[in-house]
Amino acid sequence: MRRVLRLGLYQLRCLTRVPPSAAVNDAVNLVHHARRGSAAGLVNAVLRRAAREAEFDPVAAIADPVERLSVESSHPIWLLKRWIDRFGMEEARAFARANNEPAPVAFRLTPRAESGAVLQRLREHGVKFEASSVAPCGWRARTMDGTLRALAREGLIYLQDEASQLVACVLGAKAGERVFDACAAPGSKATLIAVLTDNRATVIASDLHLHRLHTVRALARQQGAEKIHLVNLDAERTLPFEERTFHRVLVDAPCTGTGTLRRNPEIRYRLRPSDIAELQARQRRILLEAAKVARDCGRLVYSTCSVEPEENEEVVGELLRAHASARIAWKALPSALSRTEFGVRTWPHREGTDGFFFTALEFSGAERGV
Repeated sequence: MRRVLRLGLYQLRCLTRVPPSAAVNDAVNLVHHARRGSAAGLVNAVLRRAAREAEFDPVAAIADPVERLSVESSHPIWLLKRWIDRFGMEEARAFARANNEPAPVAFRLTPRAESGAVLQRLREHGVKFEASSVAPCGWRARTMDGTLRALAREGLIYLQDEASQLVACVLGAKAGERVFDACAAPGSKATLIAVLTDNRATVIASDLHLHRLHTVRALARQQGAEKIHLVNLDAERTLPFEERTFHRVLVDAPCTGTGTLRRNPEIRYRLRPSDIAELQARQRRILLEAAKVARDCGRLVYSTCSVEPEENEEVVGELLRAHASARIAWKALPSALSRTEFGVRTWPHREGTDGFFFTALEFSGAERGV
């Protein structure tokens, strides 16, 4: 019955247009619908008291600041402690609170769109939007509405977080180059790479799961990305390419997704500390294999939508220790973003984007000490 109580409390506290009596009645009816009529009295009593004590503060009696923040922001204590240890209390608090706010709607125009006509259509329908201050080709709207949904269905815009768009921009692929996207599904970045190069770069998009490559293929067709070639492979194993083959390599690694809690709130409850170590091991293997196929004087971009240093700075640091010829291409990274020892970050409470880490790596012609 906890789910019913949570739904009822959410209606009472957050949905101001729902009368309290209706919220309580809905919850009691749900109990009967679930054939748990014996709990109806308890649910009724708890929610009626909650309705009477609308000003009750559940954290008023909590002295411990971390436990208090856990209740206030609905985050597990262990996760908050990690963030406080790594980023400080103020950053962790601001991040946790931002995770409970609705994310802005970020999008980009597709090659099928005539930009003037699409933007005019948005204005005519009263959509409030603005050019992204993060992604060079991105746009941001305040909320999702029917016009944006219709444009997305028509293939004229593609919904993609600004930080995700920026990763593809930092890769800096050019016409005529060979590009390898190691973990490509669902294809957001691979198709944007094709767009940014006017379909004049050859993009090899790979993924471990064949069914996810079908999603990439559908998206590529929708956006007219003719030079995206799909390969089903395990990027943690030796890649089926000659070494130093690609001008640009992108590793948008599988991760915990802790930078996307606004969009995926369930992650905070499902995630376990052991998941971070397991993913870190996978990320290291993928990045080390990808580095082998990056050309000298080319560029390798590593990114995740996680805020955990183990998945980001520690993985990049290991690569730099393994490759004596590798260096971070700081000039390729936006100077306005939060800089760490090995790359840059975006934050929901700062840039309004998902929480991303990314870095750009380049290799000299010196011997690579793997």
